[in-house]
Amino acid sequence: MVKVSNISAFVSNASKAFLSWLCPPCLAAFSRGLARFRNHTKRHLAIFLNTTHFLTLGVSLALIVAFFLYAVNGKAMLARSQANETEEFLPNVREIVGEIRPGDSLSSSFRSNGVDEEVRKSVITAFNGMVNFREMKPHDRYTLTLDDDGGLVKCLYESGPLEVHTIERTAEGCLKAKKLDVTLDCRTVKLRGKIESSLYAALSAFHEDPKLIYSFADIFASKIDFNTETRFGDTFELVFEKYYKNNQFVGYGKILVARYNSKEIGPLEGFYYDRGREDSAYFDHSGFELGESFIRSPLPMARVSSGFSYHRYHPVLDIVRPHLGVDLAAPAGTPIMAASDGRVNYAGWKGGFGKQVIIDHGGGYQTFYGHLSGFANNITAGARVHQKQIIGYVGSTGIATGPHLDYRLAQNGTFTNPFSVKFRPRSQLAGTQMVLFRQELQSLTQLAQSLDDPKVMVVKNVVVTPDNPISLL
Repeated sequence: MVKVSNISAFVSNASKAFLSWLCPPCLAAFSRGLARFRNHTKRHLAIFLNTTHFLTLGVSLALIVAFFLYAVNGKAMLARSQANETEEFLPNVREIVGEIRPGDSLSSSFRSNGVDEEVRKSVITAFNGMVNFREMKPHDRYTLTLDDDGGLVKCLYESGPLEVHTIERTAEGCLKAKKLDVTLDCRTVKLRGKIESSLYAALSAFHEDPKLIYSFADIFASKIDFNTETRFGDTFELVFEKYYKNNQFVGYGKILVARYNSKEIGPLEGFYYDRGREDSAYFDHSGFELGESFIRSPLPMARVSSGFSYHRYHPVLDIVRPHLGVDLAAPAGTPIMAASDGRVNYAGWKGGFGKQVIIDHGGGYQTFYGHLSGFANNITAGARVHQKQIIGYVGSTGIATGPHLDYRLAQNGTFTNPFSVKFRPRSQLAGTQMVLFRQELQSLTQLAQSLDDPKVMVVKNVVVTPDNPISLL
């Protein structure tokens, strides 16, 4: 019985020790129950405790409970320790929110918000190579988080919906900068309409940005001149992407399908297809690239103020003489594109043509661009240019009554009407590329048809990262 009593005392003491980890009410209730059990069931307990199995079970259970309570308490102590360390690391902070105004520099903007020069230096140093503050634009925004001593804890700089950079101070006191991922909604939509006066007016009625209009016209730039060949009743259709950030429109993605039914030329279609290696273009049903060796007009949206003629009355010189080009009237400063790949033969002042660019394209072809207000960067004699590259801007230099472009095309020294020349397609798909294109063509056609149903909306979530960028029109 001594042995039994010793074991009973051991269990009792061990239980009390384990229960000391619990709350006092639970401990008191359990002690009373244990006392009643000991007083009234000693005989049964003695018999039961004589078994070796119960001893093994009891010791094992005691060890498991002890280990569990130790682990729980250890985790709690570790969590409290980590919380204390975090609380010690995080300083009291204040935030400064600012926006770049016209004429601001980073220094002037920071000064107007009471930010020290040392903070400005810290921001510039941390963002070195990531953010070019010489290219700041009005409405760029920043949020500075400073500690009690005025030191930089964090900086968020937004230079556009897709350009969001941050600086954060690490536990070691270093400033670490990175570009943040941006989550966007991509909505695919469809527009259809009819020409009453011009393509620009028809698409503007949908309250879309001119970027979309010019991009649509550019797809068919080698097939139709929207300045002279649009007719009342022509119809158009386009399927394109619109990107939103927090339900705010940020820009257009790709035009996926473009159709224009011209009474003058006939039906035109273009389907976006990416051949890989950043080589994408628009193709018709037969796999011919819509872009030709020359675009029909270096200004996709302009008014023809004077056509090609051998007997044209000159409004300034008051004489009749040949006009071996086409005058395209447009607002001063409108960008002018190179009609094809080539090399700049001349860029400078050319008598009555004012500021003029002449480009050699090979095969005996040359194009002439006169009355420019100025030249684009790096447009000098000998410079290589690519089709649709901006080479200058509409002006009225030389002998001109108003801002316009005098555009001319010559082959082997003979000038011809640039709008009447037929050029070869830039490329044609074949083999595997043609098989893949037909699959994409079927998918795009089905997409366009599905969007005829007003109940259908195509939306996808896009995360823009350095490894997954997007391009906007």
